[in-house]
Amino acid sequence: MNAQLLQAAQLAWSPNLRVTRAEGDCATVLRRAAPTLVGLPLHTALGVTQERARELDARAREDRRGVEFVVVAPGGGTPPTHLRLVLGLDGEEAAAGVLDLGAVLEGAPPVQISRLSSSLSHEIRNPLSSVKMAVQTLARNTGLSDRDKRRLTIANREIRTMERMLWLLSEYGREGAANLDAHALRSVVQEATAMVAPELAERRIEVDVKEEADLPRVRVDPNRLRPVLAQVLLNVAMGLPEEGRVQVTLRQAAPGHVSLILDDPAAALPPEERGTLFDPFGSRLARGAGLSLAALRRVMTGVGGDVAAEGSAEPGMVFTLTFAA
Repeated sequence: MNAQLLQAAQLAWSPNLRVTRAEGDCATVLRRAAPTLVGLPLHTALGVTQERARELDARAREDRRGVEFVVVAPGGGTPPTHLRLVLGLDGEEAAAGVLDLGAVLEGAPPVQISRLSSSLSHEIRNPLSSVKMAVQTLARNTGLSDRDKRRLTIANREIRTMERMLWLLSEYGREGAANLDAHALRSVVQEATAMVAPELAERRIEVDVKEEADLPRVRVDPNRLRPVLAQVLLNVAMGLPEEGRVQVTLRQAAPGHVSLILDDPAAALPPEERGTLFDPFGSRLARGAGLSLAALRRVMTGVGGDVAAEGSAEPGMVFTLTFAA
C-alpha cells in the first residue's frame, strides 16, 4: 500500500534544510502539491518555525525513527492541522513520513479514543479526591476570612465540574454492558438533578418535572444515566436567565416505551451540526469537554433506548430520550 492511499506524505531534505524530495499525498497532508515543495525551506514546507525545523532535522539525523508532532495554523480562518512525523535517515538524507492526525482519527475505530477516555478518567480521579478532601477540611476552619471562604467555594465548584467531566470521560470510554433494572424515571431525573443542585441553586434555577399518570417503570442503569443526564440538565440550565426553569416532561411514547422530553429554549441547531450533534466534540451544545451529548447517546444505546434532537438555527431545541418499559 503506498503513501497516497495512506494519506501520508514523505519528505527528504538536505543539510541546509531545503526539501530535496516530496512524495505521497502532499496535497492533502501539507496543502501543497509535491512538485511545489521541492526546493522550499523545510520550515516553509511543514508550516513551522525555523527553530522547530532545526530541531526536527537534528532528531531525524539521530536515525532512531523518533516521532514528533507539530501543529500547523495556516491562518485565514482555516482550522489548525495536527501532523505526526516519523523522523529518520533515508540513505544520506534526513527524511520524515508525515501523517495528518485529523484524517487518521476521523476513520479510526472509536475503541481507541474510548480506552484513552477511560484511562484518563481513572488516573485523574484519585488525585482529585485527595484535593477534594483537603478543600473540605480547610472549609471546616471557623477562623477563615470571608475572602478565603469565597475562594474555597470556588474551589469546590471547580472540583464538582471536574468530577462531572470525569464521569463523562468514564462513560464515553466504558465498554461493559449496562446493568439494567426497572426504575421510576421521575426518580432518576430527581437524582440527576441532585447531582448539580449546588450549581442550580447559585443561579436560582429549578427543574420542573411534569409526569403523565400511571407511567410504567423503565429499564435503565441509573448509575450510568444519572451523571450524564445531570450534565445535560446543567448545560440547559446555564443557557437560562437566573431564576429560570428547566422543563422536563415524562410521558407515554409508543407501546412499551416512555419518553423524557427536555426543552432547551436557548440552544439552536445550526445546519452544519445536524450530522455531528451526538459525536464527541461535534457540537457547541456539548459544553465543557464536548462529551455530554456523545456520552448520553452512548448510555441510551446501551440500555436499548434512543435519543433525538429537534431544532433549527433559531433558539429553541427539544431533546427526546426514549426508554423501554
